[in-house]
Amino acid sequence: MRVQDIDVTARSRADADVVYRLLVDGATWPTWSGLGSFALERADAAGGEGVGAIRVFRTWPFTNREEVAEAVPGRRFSYRLLSGMALVNYRADVDLTPDGDGTLIRWHSTFTAKRPWMGGFYRGFLGSFIKGCASGLAEAAAKDPAARGGAPAGAGE
Repeated sequence: MRVQDIDVTARSRADADVVYRLLVDGATWPTWSGLGSFALERADAAGGEGVGAIRVFRTWPFTNREEVAEAVPGRRFSYRLLSGMALVNYRADVDLTPDGDGTLIRWHSTFTAKRPWMGGFYRGFLGSFIKGCASGLAEAAAKDPAARGGAPAGAGE
């Protein structure tokens, strides 16, 4: 079975910390990713969405369970698919790199289709979806009050 590779980039005017905050908060994903809903099935050891957390995203006809594999604040967020699509070894690494007055977002995914003849379909389908996620994340972060020097959400509470 052939490993499929998707590599997408987008640029946000927001700094990497603002982008990361949206990326690590699964509840924000339905607002910028095209996903239908989010639920936290299992929190990480600290009670959040860090390494070991299991996040569930539902968008008809899929219910995807993903485990957070790596979380480096302001730099990288990685997850792997546990169930939901006919894929094996799906992993996505989202790398954030300061880029002038903003952030370069690189969303890189690899996987193998359970049915080899579906590899191209999933690469095209997920490639388009991930491109939308990266663009949506970049735009949402740029609109965040913290991206414009305002107080971050929850500040002063």
